[in-house]
Amino acid sequence: MSELDIQVPTTFDPFADANAQNSGAGAKEYVHIRVQQRNGRKSLTTVQGLKKEFSYNKILKDLKKEFCCNGTVVQDPELGQVIQLQGDQRKNVSTFLIQAGIVKKDNIKIHGF
Repeated sequence: MSELDIQVPTTFDPFADANAQNSGAGAKEYVHIRVQQRNGRKSLTTVQGLKKEFSYNKILKDLKKEFCCNGTVVQDPELGQVIQLQGDQRKNVSTFLIQAGIVKKDNIKIHGF
């Protein structure tokens, strides 16, 4: 009995594969489109997560012209640059970004109501 035939089970991490896939350079970076309720019936649409190489001001100018609404680019310390538009423009913005070729359909997350 000097040799023990007991095998000690090793720890198994079921999320190791998921973490390994998302930690590399191939990780998906989503563009988040949200709506925020203001006072009364007024609402605000925010777009965050666009790549830094895009000109936010040019995208904002085209969005404002296309949807006849006002908007601005806000610098947030945590989120970076965020585009804000007046009204609920979630579907309009998502179709615009896909048609312009800025973002693929799989990389857009629409949040809200």
